[in-house]
Amino acid sequence: MSKPTAPKTPDAIVMPPATDFSRRGVLKAGLAASTLGAASLWNSAEANDPKVLNYLSWPGNADPSIVGEFEKQYGVKIRIKEYVGGDQMMAVVNQSPPGTFDVVLADAEYMHLLKAADFIEPLDPADYPLKDLFPEFQKFPLHWFDGKLYGVMLDFGYLGISYNTKAFTPKEVSSYSVLWSEKAKGKVGFFDWYLPSMGCISLSNGNRPPYDLDKAKFEALKKKMFSLKPQASGFYTIADIFSSMTNGRAQLIPGIGEWITLGLRTSGVPVDTIIPEEGGLQYTESLSIVKGTSKRDLARKFIQYSLTPRAQVAMATKVDNKKSIPSMPAWKLLNDTKPQEAKLLRMELKGPNVMDEYKAKKIQLRQLPKQQSIEEWNDLWSQFKAL
Repeated sequence: MSKPTAPKTPDAIVMPPATDFSRRGVLKAGLAASTLGAASLWNSAEANDPKVLNYLSWPGNADPSIVGEFEKQYGVKIRIKEYVGGDQMMAVVNQSPPGTFDVVLADAEYMHLLKAADFIEPLDPADYPLKDLFPEFQKFPLHWFDGKLYGVMLDFGYLGISYNTKAFTPKEVSSYSVLWSEKAKGKVGFFDWYLPSMGCISLSNGNRPPYDLDKAKFEALKKKMFSLKPQASGFYTIADIFSSMTNGRAQLIPGIGEWITLGLRTSGVPVDTIIPEEGGLQYTESLSIVKGTSKRDLARKFIQYSLTPRAQVAMATKVDNKKSIPSMPAWKLLNDTKPQEAKLLRMELKGPNVMDEYKAKKIQLRQLPKQQSIEEWNDLWSQFKAL
């Protein structure tokens, strides 16, 4: 299996594996310094065990509330290898021998790199309930290459400005220009990952799409970013974002969304997320089958299970790190069984919901840079931090 050279991994997104992705779990994980090599070890015997499904994923997705029913139904154990950030995922792919994993959950913008690495295999669309998904997601562009399907959407969410509702009003944060305001000086926090943070700054500069920039637009993005540095309160890991928004050190953070603020708000922290008038980003988490797995049928069944209404509702309503889900039958089940959660998640069948921003064309897909390399964007991010 050929593999790409792993792109540079931002220091801030290297975290030790967490047993859950709740606020408590992430904070606990973030307290210890760790390197990729310190992650859990794998051996070939365990990788080949027909009763074990080896899963490469963001943290928290093997929680018993999500996968317990699948494990019981098929008499298997799901063993998860966790990463934080797509660049770290590619580093894991680069270091793992063939046969290590059976299923991978990836941010959709990295799927073409996984395909180029010959790490994932094409899927038969007939095997999956794609017609259950909202029409906008049935032929999701980041999942298809040369007419072949390589991934299935598990969940999604929007990224804009997350803010302290006691310090700023919705009107004040209706534009990214608030980040440069005198009121925001020293109060703008940054998620220390170039992709969402620079994507939102690019949107603020009028770039649609935000990642397809010629030389002049990229230089303009650099100037725009550098002008924002005096406003910065810091550059944060995921764990630090939770704490900085809780203690008020950061009152505005571009490039994050309700996957963080919903959990904090239900804990009494006065925060919310808004998609500014210049638009927001959509992150998309997608499931694929790893090429060469000896458990292809089990992997296929796991993806099918993950798109069932019950599994989708479980994914959406985790205690923290709540997500939007693409399955229409799952939305109905959520509204029928957990109407208050449906309201909180803005997934009500009647009235405004999370699909409104998508239909209004306020949302741009988070993607990798088009005209520059990943390294060029990462280098610019490092320059910005070092100012």
